[in-house]
Amino acid sequence: MRAVVFQHEEHEGPGMLGPALEAAGFTLVKRFRTAKHEDVEAELVVVLGGPMGVYEADRHPFLGQELALVAERLALKRPVLGLCLGAQLLAAAAGSEVFVGKNGLEVGVGPVRWTKEGLADPVLAGVRPRTVVAHWHQDTFKPVPGATLLASTDRYSQQAFRIGDSYGFQFHPELTADELDRWLTLEAEELTELYEKDVAELRSHLPKLRAAESELRELLERLAHHFARVARASR
Repeated sequence: MRAVVFQHEEHEGPGMLGPALEAAGFTLVKRFRTAKHEDVEAELVVVLGGPMGVYEADRHPFLGQELALVAERLALKRPVLGLCLGAQLLAAAAGSEVFVGKNGLEVGVGPVRWTKEGLADPVLAGVRPRTVVAHWHQDTFKPVPGATLLASTDRYSQQAFRIGDSYGFQFHPELTADELDRWLTLEAEELTELYEKDVAELRSHLPKLRAAESELRELLERLAHHFARVARASR
C-alpha cells in the first residue's frame, strides 16, 4: 500500500506519523512541493504543513496541483489525511474558505477540546476530552461543508474534522517535543520580531508535549490502521 506524503518544507517531515503508517503496512512515497497525477490512485495521500497559505497558489503553483488532486480524491471517495496546511487544503477542496485568522498566530503547546462528535468518532474514540498538542498556524477556515467538526481551541474553533474517510487536523499531532523545539530554534527570529513571541516561554511548555507523546502515538496508530482498513476494503 502506498501513502504519498506531500511535504512543503525540508524540516517539516511526517514525524511520528511515518512509523505509524509503516507499521500499518504502508510504504511512504515522499513528494516535495510537487504532485503527480498517479497519486490520485494511491491508497492514501498525506498532506503536511508549511508556511504558505492555500490562497497563495499564484506564488506556489504546487498548491494548485495539490488542491486539484485532493478534490479529485474526495470526489472518488479516496482518503486524505491533512495536517495544518494539509487540513486547510482538504477544507478548501471540500468547498470551505481558507483565510488569515483574526485571532493571531496560534503557536506552541496547548490543548484541543474534542467535540462530542470527536469523542464518539470510531477512529478517535478513547481520547481524553482534552489532548495536549503542538500548534503552529494563523490561517483558519470556515466550517467544512459535509464534514463533522471533531476538535476546537479557544483561539480557533476549526481544529479537526472528518469528511468521509478523510481527516484534517489544524494542529500537529505528528510532532514530538524535540521536533517542536527544533522548529522553535529555526524560527526563533521570526517568532520574536514578527509575532512578538517569547520563545523561552514557548519552550517552557515542551515538557507537557513530551508527556503527551504516548497518547499522540496511539492516536496516530489508530488513524494509520483506519486508513489501512479503508485501503483493504476498496480492493
